[in-house]
Amino acid sequence: MTEADTTPGSQSALRQANERRVVDVLRREGTCTQAELARATGLSAASVSNIVRGLHSSGAVTVRDTSSNGRRARAVTLVRPPGTVVAVDFAADRLRVAVADHEGGLLERESIDYDVAADPGRAVRRAAWLTETVLFRGRIDLASVASVVASVPGPLDPATGAVGAVSCLPYWTGFRPAPALQERLGRPVRAENDANLAALAECRRGAARGSRTVVHLHLGEGVGSGLVLDGRLLRGADGTAGEIGHIGLDPRGQVCRCGNRGCLETFVGTSYLLAMVPRDSGSARNGSAALPQLVAAAHGGDPAGRRILSEAGTALGQGTAVVANLLNPDRIVVGGPLAVAGDLLLDPMVRAMALGTLGSALERVEVVPSELGEHAALYGALLAAAEAPA
Repeated sequence: MTEADTTPGSQSALRQANERRVVDVLRREGTCTQAELARATGLSAASVSNIVRGLHSSGAVTVRDTSSNGRRARAVTLVRPPGTVVAVDFAADRLRVAVADHEGGLLERESIDYDVAADPGRAVRRAAWLTETVLFRGRIDLASVASVVASVPGPLDPATGAVGAVSCLPYWTGFRPAPALQERLGRPVRAENDANLAALAECRRGAARGSRTVVHLHLGEGVGSGLVLDGRLLRGADGTAGEIGHIGLDPRGQVCRCGNRGCLETFVGTSYLLAMVPRDSGSARNGSAALPQLVAAAHGGDPAGRRILSEAGTALGQGTAVVANLLNPDRIVVGGPLAVAGDLLLDPMVRAMALGTLGSALERVEVVPSELGEHAALYGALLAAAEAPA
């Protein structure tokens, strides 16, 4: 992007937009020379120099002399405010809270089983209690918390912060978790989709390090994805970008909770998979099944479990092929609770992708398991909180 590509407006608005671009690069990459900032933002060297001068005057950055390729250069570092940050992860049946320093270094973490899906108001109250408990244990004053980011397993409207209608938390539809939690804690709170936060974490500290175009698949009760295009999250007009679970695979298939038939989610979503487990299978215990039992039985050779995971992987590959053709990613990260199935899921997924993905796109993409596992969204929330404006 060049300077001419910014949104038309006043010179002041243009300067502010370019300043945000410089600050975003410093937050993402750390210390950079002014030449590196110019390359990363597409701005001219003169524009970057003027922006850095203004940021330095306001105390937002520090500048020191250095060298690059044998030449004198100016190294620019963003000044991060003191204080701590908090991440709150709302999963359908679990609450997680983590506290970190202002650079995202983990200080304390706790999780509890809780029926988050049942009542958003009660879940927020419980999350506030858990946050205060974790802070107390770490001897951290709530007043020192600079930012809180909440991870939510559903689409969030960027304009209103409300949870969308199609999520695994139906009672949360229309609920605005950020202001509700902010009222309880008295600290700034921002909410973000869990798959988006997991994608952010994997790009910075996990399996997608070094990649610029990434699809992070979050496989659980629903099937979502975080989309990172040229290093930036894609949220969409109303926050539903990445809802890969509602790609249609079979117009005569099961009715999905979104109202359509044969969505990818009806082949891969946890509740759909568990409903397929025979009562006398090794994947079931006392007439019921849970995901860990299904996966463990499949790894142990249970034919029903292996068949269920294999078919789920094939369907996942068919749906992901559509996304790969559309976005041409260089890395696809498979995360979420179902990812523990490992090769039993990934091998048929990759085979199905090979049949449905353009050859050139297939040559460039790597399909890899998550490195951060069940805590990816939580770590992403910590990173987002640490990077929030002061």
